[in-house]
Amino acid sequence: MSEKLRVGILGATGMVGQRFISLLENHPWFEVTTLAASPRSAGKSYEEAVGGRWKMDTPMPEAVKKLIVKNVNEVEEVASEVDFVFSAVDMSKEEIKKIEEDYAKTETPVVSNNSAHRWTPDVPMVVPEINPEHFDVIESQKKRLGTKRGFVAVKPNCSIQSYAPVLTAWKEFEPYEVVATTYQAISGAGKNFTDWPEMVGNIIPFIGGEEEKSEQEPLRLWGHIENGEIVKAESPVITTQCIRVPVLNGHTAAVFVKFKKNPTKEQLIEKLVTFKGIPQELSLPSAPKQMIQYLEDDNRPQVSMDVDYENGMGVSIGRLREDTVYDYKFVGLSHNTVRGAAGGAVLCAETLKAKGFIAKK
Repeated sequence: MSEKLRVGILGATGMVGQRFISLLENHPWFEVTTLAASPRSAGKSYEEAVGGRWKMDTPMPEAVKKLIVKNVNEVEEVASEVDFVFSAVDMSKEEIKKIEEDYAKTETPVVSNNSAHRWTPDVPMVVPEINPEHFDVIESQKKRLGTKRGFVAVKPNCSIQSYAPVLTAWKEFEPYEVVATTYQAISGAGKNFTDWPEMVGNIIPFIGGEEEKSEQEPLRLWGHIENGEIVKAESPVITTQCIRVPVLNGHTAAVFVKFKKNPTKEQLIEKLVTFKGIPQELSLPSAPKQMIQYLEDDNRPQVSMDVDYENGMGVSIGRLREDTVYDYKFVGLSHNTVRGAAGGAVLCAETLKAKGFIAKK
């Protein structure tokens, strides 16, 4: 590609905004040219606006340090300088809905990490390996917004990444009842241990709104388009508990599944390790070569050993075995701020570009 697409990041100073910046450093298709954040950060250099709050393991990229942060609310000005934006703004749900649509109406595609639009009927919520066909609903959304190229697309909640791809790989065996308990890292709340010292050696058995998302969002991924809207699937029935644990990065899930058909363990593993989708077929820049790995050791997956599998874009599964109440149970692990947040959104943007939805203005 001769010329990279110009990318803006809305909410650039927060943890997910920082993750976008680190993931997009040296990206072959996209170049971060514009950073926007709250009015209190506007007018400062990015380095100055973030100050001592840079939370990534890798240093702040030199290319962004001197960029002057724009006011995210000055939509026309920010939009005029970019081909599309990633959204990771920290606002109320209603404010997020409005500002993302305001950007879309300037003919600027918005790829969002936020939850505000996940249930807007004509906004696609996509894991590219699972439901890339949902991007087709964008045409209906454009009619509603009155745009030619502007739209909003979102990625789902971080906590479902460690089991929704697995259940998708097993679709032909017809899973119909699922129990999942997720053990979620503190970076999912945008924090590290310095910000949240009470999490050291502690577990909190509640994450606001998380259980409903974990139960319902997979059904939207498995849904279909009808009359220009996404209609969610009816099954499998999923019930969850979501627990905050003293881990920095990596959401683990303990999952129990009932199937209508009777797969063998070998069949289930084979479906996992061969699972792939459009990102693998097109060799998209951020795509894991193998999305799901199966680990034979009883003590895997572990956050310390497996969270960065495929640069954090893959899913690690282990301990698959028959159960006395359900048919099978397993443990899954995914990187919540890479595959589960910014990385998942980058892969969505790459898929949208490959499908012709995102191009130079």
